[in-house]
Amino acid sequence: MLNISKGIVLRPQKVVVYGPEGIGKSTFASHFPDPLFLDIEDSTSQLDVKRIQGITSWEMLLSLISQINQERPCKTVVIDTADWAEKLCIQHVCAVNKKGSIEDFGYGSGYVKLLEEFAKLLEALNLSVKAGINVVLNAHAQIRKFEQPDEMGAYDRWELKLNSKTTNKTAAIVKEWADALLFANYKTIIMTDQATNKKKGVGGKRVMYTQHASTWDAKNRWCLPPEVPFEYASIAPYIPDLGEPPVVIDSPQGSVPLPPDPTPEEEAFWETHEAESPVPQPKVITTAVQVAADPKQAVIKQVFDILKTEGITETDVRRAVAARGYYPEETSIMDYDIEFLKGVILGAWPQLKSFIVANKI
Repeated sequence: MLNISKGIVLRPQKVVVYGPEGIGKSTFASHFPDPLFLDIEDSTSQLDVKRIQGITSWEMLLSLISQINQERPCKTVVIDTADWAEKLCIQHVCAVNKKGSIEDFGYGSGYVKLLEEFAKLLEALNLSVKAGINVVLNAHAQIRKFEQPDEMGAYDRWELKLNSKTTNKTAAIVKEWADALLFANYKTIIMTDQATNKKKGVGGKRVMYTQHASTWDAKNRWCLPPEVPFEYASIAPYIPDLGEPPVVIDSPQGSVPLPPDPTPEEEAFWETHEAESPVPQPKVITTAVQVAADPKQAVIKQVFDILKTEGITETDVRRAVAARGYYPEETSIMDYDIEFLKGVILGAWPQLKSFIVANKI
């Protein structure tokens, strides 16, 4: 019998953060809900976080993750870093097969064994997600020459600093596995000195890229802008603070009826209301039981159903709401007050849609 479910699944997220050394990947990960660092490279000594150090073997790493999945001592597990974990994996594969190096296998078979073994780590982390634990993989970045199969010439691009042999696909399966692949880097602008005609780099602001480009790998499932500040606040609305197994968000009675046509008072509210004080922030949902019982989730589902039907994105709505002064643009729809969702987003949807269409970039 088919086991079919319907509705938004609120579950922990699998996030890969990579960038050059020293940019602050560990500090970024320390802001996730209740993090526990598996500190393979011993890089968290300056952070006030929970950590497990002295991880010296691949078997030890897998065993620790298994224990975490059973005991749930945290809400986020951080692997710091993925490239150091890969080194442990290579050592394990070579030791088991009595080889001195991964190159000693011949014909690329060593990299096939490495891929199979490294996949066990991702499978163990999938069980972490099922146990209600967010997963963060920190990794270093490297610049590699890249050549398009349908173009002439090659160019430099940033990639995960995992083994770069052609026959090794470790980086590929990590990117496929992640819900979000975020590239952190320093944004440098090249300026030309008018007097000397020499070029120099200025700036150095830390930013995070969330979408794929020719010069780096990145992706996300949260409709983030292509570039955001390298701060946890940029992704905080999309990281659940559950600590429990995932749940399906749906109306307890099934589908939710559409709201009645907006009243003249609601239309006037959208047209003329000015925010006189900060909009109160909703309570943070911390457990699966609260999520299932919270009527706000049914309203949120209704909002996203309308957006899908009308071909409007969450970004469009957030820009319109910010333009009218209700919430900052970076605030997720899921963080809007329930009365605002019902009275303005749903209650005055025709007016909101017209405003979005008229001002869409």
